Amino acid sequence: MPQFEILFLGTGGGRFATITQKRRTAGIRIISNSLNMHLDPGPGALVHSINEGLDPQKLDAIFVSHCHPDHYTDAEVLIEAMTRGTTKKRGVLVAAKSVLNGSNTCEASISKYHQQMPEQKIEAVPNMKFQMDDVNVSVTEARHTDPDTVGFRFETQEFGGFAYTSDTEYFEGISRYYEGVRLLMLCVMRPTGKPWKGHMTTNDAIKIVEATRPEHAVLTHLGMQMIFAGPAKEAKLVEEKTGVPTVAAVDGMLINFGETIKIQTNRKTRQGLNKFL
Repeated sequence: MPQFEILFLGTGGGRFATITQKRRTAGIRIISNSLNMHLDPGPGALVHSINEGLDPQKLDAIFVSHCHPDHYTDAEVLIEAMTRGTTKKRGVLVAAKSVLNGSNTCEASISKYHQQMPEQKIEAVPNMKFQMDDVNVSVTEARHTDPDTVGFRFETQEFGGFAYTSDTEYFEGISRYYEGVRLLMLCVMRPTGKPWKGHMTTNDAIKIVEATRPEHAVLTHLGMQMIFAGPAKEAKLVEEKTGVPTVAAVDGMLINFGETIKIQTNRKTRQGLNKFL
């Protein structure tokens, strides 16, 4: 079996994709034999976890990259699930500074009441490193309308790394955070030629993928203009320009990450995930 299974519970992002649910906004579940993590649990994270047969009480960690609702809305209820209805102090909450403490742009997104429930709380700031089980986690820099936004890089001992950029605009030096990863998941809100401050377009993704040369690239957290433009077409453009196999994530897509990387876009069953329930 692959060491990690990465399930895209949601692939939408931005206000209108969230409001309309043209794409789900439930975030990403990352599961191994010893770790069960939820990354950016936006609206629908609880419901779609249950619909996929994933018991939220089995979570070991919740990651929240910044203080926007499409990334944090279901975090508190997942914390309650992770702590078995608050009856057991367990699990880890990893969240950006703004999510935990608020900032000039937003209030704290997770209450102090919920922040004290997990066994450990980590305030994620760029360039910090920590370990979860046998995975080394690095916090990457992002530049977004929440200035405290961060991305995450996960390094496994046996199979190398995968990473998630979160929402960010392109900036000089961003690629250095993702050099050497085998799988790169990029939040690409806008299609080619439709820039929006604080976010990436397909053109920005091309520059990062070209510089980092992962084995596979995945476009996710897709905004409405990206959805209307055709995400698969935009992913094909990235692949043509860089030579790196690239897909646009779809809701329910599963990636098996191990010695090889296998992407299942039309998954019918949870055969691999079932062993973790």
